[in-house]
Amino acid sequence: MLESYFPVLLFMVVGLLVGVAPMALGKLVGALLGTNRPDSAKLSPYECGFEAFEDARMQFDVRYYLVAILFILFDLEVAFLLPWAAVIKEVGFAGFLAMMVFLAILVVGFIYEWKKGALEWE
Repeated sequence: MLESYFPVLLFMVVGLLVGVAPMALGKLVGALLGTNRPDSAKLSPYECGFEAFEDARMQFDVRYYLVAILFILFDLEVAFLLPWAAVIKEVGFAGFLAMMVFLAILVVGFIYEWKKGALEWE
């Protein structure tokens, strides 16, 4: 009974070693070379190479979220389009028609975003 759990245990041990060994090795090499003493510049807070001017809890512009949503939308389009292209001969005309409807919906959404000015950055 317990022998069937050995591969799971082995997988967990190997995963733990792969995750912990590089960190432990880096800490050991840093201690041996004496490079684990960061200077004040490395400990200071920064953003893009200079001190932050505003509070960290400021509101983000909605365009950041819109760009993220558009990226996810078109990323998912490719995730559906590539497997479809690989099996286009097997799915036949019905599969082709279904993908054209899917692409038409995406194109309508893209045109709507374009007309609303969501793709313009100031």
